[in-house]
Amino acid sequence: MIKPKYVRVIIDRAIQRELDYSVPETLAERIGIGSRVRVPFRDRSALATVLATLDQSDAKGIRPIEALVGEGPVLSGSLLELAKWMSAYYCCPLETVMRSLLPQVIRRAEVGWKKQLVVHPLAKIDIDQVDNLRKRAPRQAELLEAIAKLEKPMPAAQLLRKTSFDNQTLRALAKRGLIELRDEAVERDPHADEQFVATANLELNAEQVAALNKVTEALASPGTAKPILLHGVTGSGKTEIYLQAIRVALERGRSAIVLVPEISLTPKPSSVSRVASSKCTTS
Repeated sequence: MIKPKYVRVIIDRAIQRELDYSVPETLAERIGIGSRVRVPFRDRSALATVLATLDQSDAKGIRPIEALVGEGPVLSGSLLELAKWMSAYYCCPLETVMRSLLPQVIRRAEVGWKKQLVVHPLAKIDIDQVDNLRKRAPRQAELLEAIAKLEKPMPAAQLLRKTSFDNQTLRALAKRGLIELRDEAVERDPHADEQFVATANLELNAEQVAALNKVTEALASPGTAKPILLHGVTGSGKTEIYLQAIRVALERGRSAIVLVPEISLTPKPSSVSRVASSKCTTS
């Protein structure tokens, strides 16, 4: 990885322009596109997002970055490209789009990556160690035997649920040097513990069929397709058309984004289930 000398950032304020900052040597190996940083701005500090890394900059009066916020980039390059497209297509400042992409807790630098404690068994656990431990601490020995059977590291919470042991017993093994506990960053998944069952499409009426055909025709010819506005009163069946169109897109190896308004009339749980089950059945 080439160490960047400068970065171009967009700060969390409506100034409608990008700014260049120098990268201190201590941060050069950790900073990248999509990173969140704290930078000097006028007479105070401001939070910003890195849009690009640079070898040189023609800007005058460049000041160094103050700090790196978090352990890694919070936005991928593809998301940043999406943000720029949205800014140009909808004629709105890039700062406004960034506020939509970044969760509030990230914008305020209140939290970074979610972390979880992961159990790493040692390369080889000696049977004699287990036998000696069983004489002094039988519960620890029993937990150590379960850990020895792991084929790969496991989140501590998952292991304790599976074995019905407590955190104190696990920590005792780590203190003895028999296992290793590490805090590792994980991606947040609000549906990680949910199971989705594939469901069949509902039968469409004539107007829904006509609308869905228009959408599928656009999916078949993306180069010439234009934006489509589906008009209908509440309860007219628009959501079913969305879901069946998404299924068609997934079957063709495409992707889809569903924006659900936060109103009680929208059947959000069923929508999530249908989309997730469609993904499962076509992947």
